[in-house]
Amino acid sequence: MEKVHTSQLKIDWGLIKILSKIDRFDASWSSIEKREGQSLKQLKSIATVRSVGASTRIEGSKMTDDEVDVLLTELEIEKLEDRDSQEVAGYFEVLDTITKSYTEIQITENVIKGLHNSLLRFSEKDQWHKGDYKQHSNNVEATLPDGTTQIIFETTPPGYQTEDAMRSLIEWYQNDSSTHPLVKSALFTYEFLSIHPFQDGNGRLSRLLSTLLMLKHGYKWVQYVSFENEIENRKTEYYRELRKCQAMRPNENITTWINFFFDALQNIQNQLLKKLESKGTVAKLSPREKSILLFIETNPGCKSGQISKRLDIPNPTVKRILKELVKHKLIEKFGVGPGTNYSIF
Repeated sequence: MEKVHTSQLKIDWGLIKILSKIDRFDASWSSIEKREGQSLKQLKSIATVRSVGASTRIEGSKMTDDEVDVLLTELEIEKLEDRDSQEVAGYFEVLDTITKSYTEIQITENVIKGLHNSLLRFSEKDQWHKGDYKQHSNNVEATLPDGTTQIIFETTPPGYQTEDAMRSLIEWYQNDSSTHPLVKSALFTYEFLSIHPFQDGNGRLSRLLSTLLMLKHGYKWVQYVSFENEIENRKTEYYRELRKCQAMRPNENITTWINFFFDALQNIQNQLLKKLESKGTVAKLSPREKSILLFIETNPGCKSGQISKRLDIPNPTVKRILKELVKHKLIEKFGVGPGTNYSIF
């Protein structure tokens, strides 16, 4: 067991193996980046929408990815009347700043306060506290079925204790040159969430900071796939691991949180590889195959007969092409017999 900052961490072969796998992919990223220029632009655009949508939904937003996409495409600041739209606009602005300027962004208290200020810039009800450390206790609570609330974990008290904890976290991060960068990123995220330094917006800002730290450490591929979407899909596990570790504060063992963080990274890395492979496969498709793929993309749940009729391609040919597209994992097949339909994988 090793002490890293104020926490305990068991670095075993399983952890080293995952780190090595993530780093091996990272080592080959430069050549992938040169080869996949145009595809990466599309992936980044998709990842941005998914990240903004997922991270705000984790905190209670009801906007779907499609609604987020429409909002960001037609963004008019003066028309952001509801809270969900205000939060989406703020998250997008900070994420956009991070991906464009991460090399210049320093990890300091003032910078983190500035990012928080930008995150809540459009949120009317948050104007009184944006960019400043919390003034009131903000323990994380859950509402029970009977309407009562239960404290999930106690955050650092406001005032000098929060200020000291954040100062200590930043000093450790700036001065620790021996801990692996991904371990530092995961631990920084955990400690930031545990302190909960701002009145509101801590969860959203923690995920933005995770992306910022990984980009600063050279893991540039992270901007082309949604880490936030992975967290949303594993939300129950995410909170469970946080609670489990925080129950032992101070000097807690955060090994299970670190393992969760790395497993999430490994998953999105695999997703990115699959997407890049499918992009390469799409480039090799015939015009007829591409037209069928495009039709399915814009008409999810369609059947072979519909495709044949709309695109004027014989049904046996459509079925043969569909079989190939399923084989290459470009589309997904649902149902059997007359009910068989297809959607994008």
